[in-house]
Amino acid sequence: MRILSVDLGTSNTVAVLSAHGRPPRVVEVDGSANMPSAVFATEEGTIMVGRDAERRARLDPTRFEPNPKRRIDEQTLLLGTDVVPVTDALAAILRRVLEETSRQLGGEQPDEVRLTHPAQWGQTRRNVLMSAARLAGMGPNILLVPEPVAAAAHFASFPGKSLAPGQALAVYDLGAGTFDVAVVGATQNGFTVLAEDGLPDLGGLDVDQALMVHVGREVSHSDPQRWQRLLRPESTADRRTRRALQEDVKAAKEALSRHPQTEVPMPEPFKDVLVTRGELEGLVRPAMLRSVELLARTLRSSGLTPDRLAGIYLVGGSSRLPLVGTMIAEKLGVVPGSLDQPETAVALGAQHVARDGLGARTQHVEGAVAAGAPHRPQYAPPPPPQYPGYAPSNFPPSGPQPVPSNFPSYSPAPEKAEPKAGGKKKLLIGIAAAVVVVLAAGLTVFLTSSSSVPTYTADQCKTPGQADAKGLTGCLRQLAGKIADTGDCKPGMGNGPAAPAQRLGAASTCSAPGRAGTQVTYVHGDDADALKQYTDGLLASAGGDRTEADWGGNGLKGRYSSAAGKTSAVLVFTVADRPLAGFIYQLNTSDQAQVTTPGTLADYFEASVQPGE
Repeated sequence: MRILSVDLGTSNTVAVLSAHGRPPRVVEVDGSANMPSAVFATEEGTIMVGRDAERRARLDPTRFEPNPKRRIDEQTLLLGTDVVPVTDALAAILRRVLEETSRQLGGEQPDEVRLTHPAQWGQTRRNVLMSAARLAGMGPNILLVPEPVAAAAHFASFPGKSLAPGQALAVYDLGAGTFDVAVVGATQNGFTVLAEDGLPDLGGLDVDQALMVHVGREVSHSDPQRWQRLLRPESTADRRTRRALQEDVKAAKEALSRHPQTEVPMPEPFKDVLVTRGELEGLVRPAMLRSVELLARTLRSSGLTPDRLAGIYLVGGSSRLPLVGTMIAEKLGVVPGSLDQPETAVALGAQHVARDGLGARTQHVEGAVAAGAPHRPQYAPPPPPQYPGYAPSNFPPSGPQPVPSNFPSYSPAPEKAEPKAGGKKKLLIGIAAAVVVVLAAGLTVFLTSSSSVPTYTADQCKTPGQADAKGLTGCLRQLAGKIADTGDCKPGMGNGPAAPAQRLGAASTCSAPGRAGTQVTYVHGDDADALKQYTDGLLASAGGDRTEADWGGNGLKGRYSSAAGKTSAVLVFTVADRPLAGFIYQLNTSDQAQVTTPGTLADYFEASVQPGE
């Protein structure tokens, strides 16, 4: 079995190959373990990558893109006068890795390719990555591995570092383009992501920019006009000079991770600049503090405390900054560590994710890694561990599962199945009949109640305020839409298994349209964090697979998450900028005609509960 794992990073790409029963090894491309994730579009229409692209950039920097991954949300890149699709640029990088791997395999192709990606990447970005892999010729057997899962698997592959079921690891990933943090728990079957977050505007490139600004302050006064030409180059010569300066600044940053001071060589007429580690740390301390604070918040949202972690694992090249480890130790009281090279940890870890624990259960993406177990000696698994109060104790159990019931199972969301033609017709007939009944009962009342829904600003919805006889505040009416008038709403959260022990704020529970025995509950929270903890617990109690997507309507935007296990199914929908949430909670019974899945519950939400514009 020949397995190739690729970590396509913002600045560098790392590939690891395991073949012929040998341990995984880094694939050196152009003589180095790290291949720059850079592209250059030639005038002949070809795309050069890696160090070849960097060399050609000195001739014409306008045709060069050093970090195409950072522009994954854009459809095209303008390289010189050529418009290049982002998928083509990423495919060229992956194709170069595949070519070198095939050469080292004597012309053979890998049997399986594993591509890592940030855990926060949604369906659109994963689609771009998958499309690039297809264009690169990586074959049909492609799996997507969340980066924190791969990092945890790498950590657990080291002697004495294995994670027993019930243990958790925090992964602090400071790469070139973004900062990502995740708390990963070990289960009897592999790993599950308990909590995750990130900062898209923080990475090694931002550290480089801060150092560049500092250097500019030191020298620009001697020739302000020349410095402005470097910052905004118009000629090819100035672009070459700026590119060389950027490389020197980056090299100086890396040197300061090893030495207390270094010099940045400057182009004429400027003098070289001496920079110290203390100066660099003063420049980036506010940004690093943001990352450490986010690490602490993410840990709290997982329901764990620092002393319950098996460790804090540093990955990503920029995590080499000594300040990172110092600030984490000061803030959380845990000394973080890195094993091997932080740049290669994710690609190596993807090799240790067990194949038999994977499934093609992503939302509109072909093939994905949900979770997997690191290679370790076989042992008799202990009883499922208990985790501290992640979900309220009155939640129903999710059935006999190897994953602890209060661990939210991590897997990219299952792809929604297209409804059968017959079922779709029946649904349309049912809706038509319902409309006729409503119109017959009172067209005037229906139109009056739904024709104009008042909208509120985020500031107006900061606190619940006064609720009406149905338990609905004005902001909740905006969230509920037509259901506020047609759903037989009553104050409170009912007496079912989803009712919380404590008051969360103003709440109303309404009958779900067209779904007998199912209710929709709307909550206007007094405390946004408490509301999030409660809804996270609801999803965790259901267990099973999940699906997630963005939603919008009635002037609101947010995200919904749907989970379904053996005993219950839950869909939570939240509003992005205000403490509003709703959820559909359903107990699954053995006599149900059709099993509720995350996909079917999501389809129902979009068709019947999501407020319209």
